[in-house]
Formats: sequence, structure tokens, C-alpha cells
Amino acid sequence: MCIREEDMVGKLGLMWEQIRAPLIVPLLRLPVILCLIMCLMLLVERVYMGVVTVFVKLFGRKPEKRYKWEPMKKDLQMGNSNFPMVLVQIPMYNEKEVYQLSIGAACRLSWPSDRIIIQVLDDSTDPTIKDLVEQECRRWASQGINIKYEIRANRVGYKAGALKEGMKHGYVRQCDYVAIFDADFQPEPDYLWRSIPFLVHNPDIALVQACWKFVNSDECLMTRIQEMSLNYHFKVEQEMGSSTYAFFSFNGTAGVWRIDALNDAGGWKDRTTVEDMDLAVRASLRGWKFLYLGDLKVKSELPSTLKAIRYQQHRWSCGPANLFRKMAMEIARNKEVSAWKKFYLIYNFFLVRKIVGHLVTFTFYCVVLPATVFVPEVQVPKWGAVYVPSLIALLNAVVTPRSLHLLLNWFLFENVMSLHRTKATLIGLLEAGNVNEWVVTEKLGDALKTKPGGKTLKKSVLRAGERVHLLELAVGVYLFFCGCYDLAYGKNQYFIYLFLQSIAFFIVGFGYDGIFVRSS
Repeated sequence: MCIREEDMVGKLGLMWEQIRAPLIVPLLRLPVILCLIMCLMLLVERVYMGVVTVFVKLFGRKPEKRYKWEPMKKDLQMGNSNFPMVLVQIPMYNEKEVYQLSIGAACRLSWPSDRIIIQVLDDSTDPTIKDLVEQECRRWASQGINIKYEIRANRVGYKAGALKEGMKHGYVRQCDYVAIFDADFQPEPDYLWRSIPFLVHNPDIALVQACWKFVNSDECLMTRIQEMSLNYHFKVEQEMGSSTYAFFSFNGTAGVWRIDALNDAGGWKDRTTVEDMDLAVRASLRGWKFLYLGDLKVKSELPSTLKAIRYQQHRWSCGPANLFRKMAMEIARNKEVSAWKKFYLIYNFFLVRKIVGHLVTFTFYCVVLPATVFVPEVQVPKWGAVYVPSLIALLNAVVTPRSLHLLLNWFLFENVMSLHRTKATLIGLLEAGNVNEWVVTEKLGDALKTKPGGKTLKKSVLRAGERVHLLELAVGVYLFFCGCYDLAYGKNQYFIYLFLQSIAFFIVGFGYDGIFVRSS
């Protein structure tokens, strides 16, 4: 029996040697070359954005200097009619934990009471939650707040459909601007005083976007890591886009739109899961400008469960890829913006950041690079295997100095999440499967209270099956096997990285990350 097994192993080894040089080597070398090219594309883009951001911070003028800004003042003769009419929209869906926070924050916005309308767009399917939201609206209405509670017969179009339906009401026609806040967002009372003047005094500005401030960033390691990624998005990507091309993607919340610009761009469309980005690109192609205010911050909540972040990342990765598929030719044929801006939209904004950035992370560092340990003839240069990812990780982490010590954790977790981003990106590009799947990100709000000692109260999931994720475990096994082979026979010494990355996949695969809450 042992002799037969040895013969079988010997035959497999001989077969591997025979096909490796003529077949496996060229097949593996091609993806290595392609991945290295994509790595360089991503690195150049990151360095470029970093340089521009540093230049803007050191030498650039503040928004109040680049654009006309004067504080809004009450006219003695005209009274409050001198102020523009502002609509505040709050779309929500079964937001039991946070509905009071968002409605309360919106109702506390400082603005002449006869020049503001609060519109709660409730798509909730839970009758109990619906009643609670309606009662909250009535409570604020009894205090003199002009608040409207709006529902619709179905959830067609999800958030985009709700916002579009909200704009159809007769009282909206008198409004000049619309501020949008998701259900977990809490603007400060002076939000409108700081943002609206840019729109009033600069008729070419369509959107003023505020920065997100995370109230639960210290809740767990997962929220700390998300904070690092989103801080980079706002402080680098949004700042750079605003300062150079007057374009960036609307974040879907914590922004104020000029209603004329919104209508000029064609209004809300539900053809993808990123209706906010869709609207921003269409408005930009009509020549409108966007302004990002990094000093204007709006409190929000980070998803703190693995389930929530996976759904969110799917939507944020699949949607842009699908939008690129739908709009690439429209952007290229556009006659209203410069060729340089069209190149920026197609190459920088979509191709590198939304496509290459997602695909190369998982494909190269979790599939192709580990596979090279079995084929020593295919060498990955050290700059591609070590220097490029290290520099990209450092550029991302430096904008959140308090979390620099979590750089390795961020790198490993981002690689794990890149599995889902890659899958979602391919679904979006191919317009396959659940391309338009929309799952509202779970918010916990005040559900997780803190003990007197300051520690978060956690409830563990009872059913272990809900915490096991087979895809992550499969990749973890693959990486662990590659690490063992490299340790025993390899020369690249990748095994240190491979073992660490496999452990990260196992941790996520077995669900030992984030905050665990009992299923209702």
C-alpha cells in the first residue's frame, strides 16, 4: 500500500515537472506582469493624490478664499425672505436604533424656521418602527418644526427611489437647496450657516460636501481600521478632487445640493447601487462644480458587525464598476467638459480607484503572489512584492496618526475585504447576479451601551453557523498551504506574510471580529 502511494506521489511529481516549464510558468508569468502594471498604476495615483493634498494643505487657499463666501444676514426690510428655502431630506428604512438621533439633529439645525422644511422619507416595512418614526415627527411638529412624514407604497429604487419621490411633493417647488442626511448622521446646528453661503454666492457650485466624523470609531478593531480607510478617502481623495477638478463623488449624505443642478443633471436614478455617484458624474458632465469642506464635520456611525460591512463594501464596489460600464462611453462623448477632465473621470476616478484598486489587491497579494512559491522560475521583483504595498499602506495610514500602530492590522484586514470587493467589482463590470442588490447598512446606535468601567457590552451570536464564512476560510487554507510550502522548499521567504494573512482570513472566516449582536 505504501509503495503504491509513493508511486502515485512520484508520478504526480513527474507530471508537475513536465508541465511546469512549458505551461505553468508562462501562464503564471502573464498575471504577474499584469498585476505589477496595475500596482504601478495604483501607486502613481496614490502618490499623485498625496502630493496634491500636501501642496493644498501647505500652499493652497481655503475654500473661503477660493470661492466667494459671506455669512447670511437678515435683511431689515425683507426679513427672513432674504434666506433661501432649504429642504432637509432624511431617507430611512427600519432604523429603530437611530431614527431619533437623525430626526432630532435635523430639527435642531439653526435656520429661520419659516425657510426650512424637514422631510422624513420612511420606507420602513416594520409597522412598529413606522409608528415610532411617525410619532417622533409629530412630536417635533408640535414644537413648531416644519416637518413632513412621507411614505410610499413600495420600495422601488430603494434610496434613490425614495429621494426621487420626495422631490415630487408640491412644497418642494419653493425650495432652492436640499440637504441630505442618512439615518445615522447628526449634523451640528450651524451646518447650514457654514455650507449654504457657498451655494448662494457661487452659482456654478452644485454640491457642498461635508466630512464624516465617526462617533464609534473606538468600538472595536474593525471600526478603527475602517476609520483609517475613510479618513484617507475624505482627507485625500475628496480634498484632491475638490481642489483640482472641482469634482468628487457625492457621498450620499452630509451634503447640500442646488436643486436646479440636481434637476439639470436628470435627477435621481436607480440604475445602480451608487445613486449618489451616478448623480455626481452626470452633474459634473453638465459643467457643475463641487466643493468639499474638510472642516465641516457631521457625526455618523461606522458598521461594527462583519455582516454589515460586507454588505456595505459589496455595494460600494459593485455600484461604481457597474456605473463605469454604463457611463464610460457617455463620458468619452461628452462635449461640455474638457478632455483633461474626461480623462480624469475615466482613468483616475473610475479605472484606477474603482476597478484596478479593488482587483489588484486580492488577485496579486492573495492569489498570484502566493502561487509563485510553487514555481521558482517566476520571480516577483521586491519592489512589487514589498515596497509598493508598504508605501501604499503607509500613505493611507499617515492621515490617521493615532492609528499608525495598526498599520499591519489595516493591511491584513484590507486584503481580506478585497476578496468581497473583487467579487463585487466583477459582478458590476459583468452586470451579473446580484448587481443591484441593496441591503441597508445595519446601525446599532445606542443598542450597545457601555458599562460603568467604560467597556462595551457585547452579546455573542448563539448560532455558530452564522459566524462561519466559507470563502474566507478557503482562501485562508490556500494561503496557509502556500506558506508551509514556502517554508519547506521556497527561497522567497514569503511564508511570514502568508502565515499572517492566512490567520487574518481565518479570524474573519470564523467570525471573530467586530461587535457581535444577538439575531432578532
